[in-house]
Amino acid sequence: MEPIWILLLIVAVLALWLILTYNGLVSSRNRVDEAWSDIEVQMKRRYDLIPNIINAVKGYAQHEEGVFSKVTQARTSAMGAQTMKQHAQAEHMLSDMLKSLFAVAENYPQLQASQNFLQLQHELTDAEDKIQAARRFYNANTRDFNTKIQVFPTNLLVGIFGFMRREFFDAPDVELEKPDVQF
Repeated sequence: MEPIWILLLIVAVLALWLILTYNGLVSSRNRVDEAWSDIEVQMKRRYDLIPNIINAVKGYAQHEEGVFSKVTQARTSAMGAQTMKQHAQAEHMLSDMLKSLFAVAENYPQLQASQNFLQLQHELTDAEDKIQAARRFYNANTRDFNTKIQVFPTNLLVGIFGFMRREFFDAPDVELEKPDVQF
């Protein structure tokens, strides 16, 4: 009878380990998904600010239509990105276009002195900071999840339960400086 108890104990320990490992992986995967959701919320906030910034600059720089259309195209591309690689590329393009837009704005002192424009610029900078923080949080959770699925003996179960490695989100850091307002 003793070998049966030992066998039952081994099976119980393995079953407990399997349950705990699976639940840990699900929990970790959900943290990665939640972190990605945070990034999307902040990117949407930024996407919603961009038309307001374009309109503010348009009021002062109507002959810069090429820049406005490029920023709008970059925004549309970023909003439509599906994969992590597409998101990273689209965010890089959008960041470059926003830098171009702010370079145009520097040529218009009245615009730089506009309280509305300064507020929009401040909100965009705040959104960029929050995206950067959300990206760090996402990448930390992604690192932890990827580590969990790659270490032994958990890696033996990953294929069985369908857990897949997650990609890091490496979007560019956008540096939007406040313009020097000179009267």
